[in-house]
Amino acid sequence: MHKIVLDTNVLLVSISRKSKLHWIFQYLLEEKYILCVTTDILAEYAEIIEQQMGKVASESALGVLENLSNIEFITSYYKFNLLKDADDNKFVDCAIASNADYIVTHDKDFNILKQISFPIVNIIDTIEFKNILDNQKNS
Repeated sequence: MHKIVLDTNVLLVSISRKSKLHWIFQYLLEEKYILCVTTDILAEYAEIIEQQMGKVASESALGVLENLSNIEFITSYYKFNLLKDADDNKFVDCAIASNADYIVTHDKDFNILKQISFPIVNIIDTIEFKNILDNQKNS
């Protein structure tokens, strides 16, 4: 099973059943991948979901995340500071600490990681992620 780190905006848009990306949240609930998170990532998820969808939605989403068996809670002891946006570095640090297969994002700021030979952090978008998961279940 693939281990991934989800950028906040990808998680946010996947929560609503009306979203074309709802399959990401649904696949998470169906345990089709492992989601790696840190305390900082969960705090950002809660903050952004609350801003965009309200407190009840935030508490519900985080309640679900914290109780799934395919959530891996990570402690990252080292800060690599590989991205210009300091706020996004927590996703990179989590990916490295958890040995995640991918960071799933649409944020172009992460593309710099494709030019860094060490540590290797694979960045994919939601289309690539869906292809990987769908091919996984067909093999």
